[in-house]
Amino acid sequence: MGLYRDQGVVLRTYRLGEADRIIVLLTEGRGKVRAVAKGVRKTKSRFGSRLEPVSHLSALFYEGRGELDIVSQAETLDHFKAIREDLDRLSRASSMLEAVDQLAQEREANPRLYQMLVNGLRSLAANNAPLTVGAFYWKLLALEGFRPLLDQCAVCGSTDDLVAFDLGEGGVLCRTDRRGAPVSLEALDLMRRVLGGELNRALAEPDGPVVQEVDALATQAMEHHIERRLRSVHILDRG
Repeated sequence: MGLYRDQGVVLRTYRLGEADRIIVLLTEGRGKVRAVAKGVRKTKSRFGSRLEPVSHLSALFYEGRGELDIVSQAETLDHFKAIREDLDRLSRASSMLEAVDQLAQEREANPRLYQMLVNGLRSLAANNAPLTVGAFYWKLLALEGFRPLLDQCAVCGSTDDLVAFDLGEGGVLCRTDRRGAPVSLEALDLMRRVLGGELNRALAEPDGPVVQEVDALATQAMEHHIERRLRSVHILDRG
């Protein structure tokens, strides 16, 4: 046991007793960490405002004996004010945090996942692009090793007449082998941009049927991978 300092993003929080709160963070050096923040629910606590979901912070932790550490200090690195003050941005950020929470492993460092989340939140704060969440999901899946096959049929290898997308097969299918969901050529092109190094160009795509198609496929792919529904996404859809 001992003290350690790490940077992290608060994924979610929940109550503990009358005055404390458990903070779930994705940290740079230790992966997903659960820690107790003592007294943060008291009205006079200034500490608590730094430990809300979306906050990017540097914190000093006391390593606990069990699964829970203790937050002893916290310094805000980025409060993401633009996200907090915009309900739509905040809803999108919640969808990103939920997916990361499902993918991150307890106490297993994943600096690339951490940096991807920080960059995703910075992108959302700077520009509430309609494809922000969908693109983030595709990039997360690629990081996890589940990059979809987009340039040839996942069954026969044909590069012609690609008309469908099947999650079980892991990518696009030609007309002969088609099953799953139909997919447009425009959506395939946009997905290739997201995963092929043209993310900024993809995020500049205006809202419309193609963006909505890629976004919906991204959500379906993420839910298929984590084997559960993303609650925050469907709350956003109902809104």
